[in-house]
Amino acid sequence: MIRWDWFRVAAGRLRRDWRPVAEATLAATLAWVFATRLVGQPQPFFAPAAALIVLGQARGQRIRRAVEVVLGVAAGVLVADLVVQALGPRSTAAVFTVILLTVAIAVAIGATGVSLVQAAVSALYLVVVSPPTGSLVPFRFVDALIGGTVAIVVSQLLHARRPLAPLAGEVRRTFDGLADLVTEVADALDPPDPPAALAALDRARGMDAAVDRLRDGVRAAGEALQLNVRRRRHIGRLRSVDGSIRQIDYAVRNVRVLARAGVTLSRLPGPPPPDLGGSLRQLAVAVRAAGAALAADLDGAEETADRQAERAERAALDAVRAAGRLFTPGQTLPLAMIVGQVRATAIDLLRGVGTDDDAAVLTRVDKALGLPAAHPADLPAG
Repeated sequence: MIRWDWFRVAAGRLRRDWRPVAEATLAATLAWVFATRLVGQPQPFFAPAAALIVLGQARGQRIRRAVEVVLGVAAGVLVADLVVQALGPRSTAAVFTVILLTVAIAVAIGATGVSLVQAAVSALYLVVVSPPTGSLVPFRFVDALIGGTVAIVVSQLLHARRPLAPLAGEVRRTFDGLADLVTEVADALDPPDPPAALAALDRARGMDAAVDRLRDGVRAAGEALQLNVRRRRHIGRLRSVDGSIRQIDYAVRNVRVLARAGVTLSRLPGPPPPDLGGSLRQLAVAVRAAGAALAADLDGAEETADRQAERAERAALDAVRAAGRLFTPGQTLPLAMIVGQVRATAIDLLRGVGTDDDAAVLTRVDKALGLPAAHPADLPAG
């Protein structure tokens, strides 16, 4: 029986991740063409292989990996040539010696796992499959150089005109996911639904991966700007978002604590305050608007970024005001924790999208919560 669901899932994956397929196919083919047509290498195995290895690395690390691949191939070829001359090809002694020396040299010079493995595989290939001759040895290095260079160029083609577009998309996905999570917590408490609250907590535990992808996106955008001289004026925007990632990470942690408290609150005999869901939904609006502000800033839409930042601040302060009204004498500890995390998340959002210093942000948030303004000496240094 044909499982059509599997095909739908597979088609969805291809629609979402078609770029790596296109990059790998194009880079490997071009590396082969350049090595055969321009260099005249009859069997340019290492050219497409090096291209695929470089593209297999995370965006933002490909320049370094390309250098490592080229150096790894050079080291492997040199070792293989010396060992074959001394011990002959396709022997146990040659295999043992070439692996030992190649890996030892790679470790000694501080190579990473990628360059270490590439050096060993290159040397082993030349000992076992295609023993080197005087005319072939230089081509291995040239093959790797062609493959690595082609991979770097191809990886930038799709976003050459808008190098920050992938990062802007990742910012939107991260903040939208966090906003959806806050909404799930609100729905699980209004009315109380312990299984739904547990599901929200499970999702909250997976949000760290989204922050990691965001960091990878910043590194990839930085790499793209390094390779695109005309686009380096965007570096200021990239630094702005890079500085906001710490606050985003804090906000994700706050929401995880909020979700954990929501699980406990959903299990208590009495129902949560009726307006708690409204406060959390306002917080979700603030999260989504903060993401839209950062993404618009990356896209160069300054007016949109300012408008979304203002919307994020209004919604965050409204959420804090609503949460503050719920915390009355006799309320439960889980509710107090949720109120505290609404406050903390609002602070991190305003720090992430605004230019005000910590003292100004804390003053506005605590005023909305109904707390007395803190003396500057009492404010945290970090």
